Amino acid sequence: MSMTRKPAVLVVDDDPELRALLCDYLHENGLAPTPAADGAALWRALGALPEPPAALVLDLMLPGEDGLSLLRRLRAQTDLPVLMLSARGDEMDRIIGLEVGADDYMAKPFNPRELLARLRALMRRRAPAAPESAVQFTFGPFRLDCGARVLWRDGEEITLTTAEYDLLEAFLAHPRRGLSRDQLIELIRGGARDPFDRSIDNRVTRLRRKIEEDPTHPRFIRTLRGAGYLFDPEPGSGGPSAP
Repeated sequence: MSMTRKPAVLVVDDDPELRALLCDYLHENGLAPTPAADGAALWRALGALPEPPAALVLDLMLPGEDGLSLLRRLRAQTDLPVLMLSARGDEMDRIIGLEVGADDYMAKPFNPRELLARLRALMRRRAPAAPESAVQFTFGPFRLDCGARVLWRDGEEITLTTAEYDLLEAFLAHPRRGLSRDQLIELIRGGARDPFDRSIDNRVTRLRRKIEEDPTHPRFIRTLRGAGYLFDPEPGSGGPSAP
């Protein structure tokens, strides 16, 4: 399976601890963050990246040129998605930020999972439409759009982490075929191994919670005792699966 480049995200915040923690979290969840402490570092990062980032996280209160001023300059040059942060949480700051051109706004402190979800929503809205020939898989009430990397159930989007999406795509590309854990690692990472290789079972557990009616008695992702897993897009034709 071909590997997809991680979307680049710029994280501009003068708090070194928060900046590092946020970059680590985004990296762990399938993004490629670049940190910047102020406006000067932001412009340097934009000039160094091979292509525009997929999104920008921009703190309002920065040393030197503040976030609103940076946002005005950015909007004169680019329409990249911007999620603005502010420690003050003042309603007027939020209104001004949105009027100047921020796509979304969050007050500190924030939940990293919520920030990640908002970033992904911004990137999806700005992403170019997938070509009509983009691969799509259907199984049960689900449809996986590989061009947009989105899973739908009866018209409702099901949020998947990058790890869950990659696993589901690997299963759907190899239906009704027993796949060992090593084979799944090969399909997902091209054979590259790291300390989290044993997380395949955890990924399966999390994915089952999102696509199985009863995760304790899975129908789509069947466990092959001592061998790995088998994905059946049309469950019911075979014997019962082991949880």
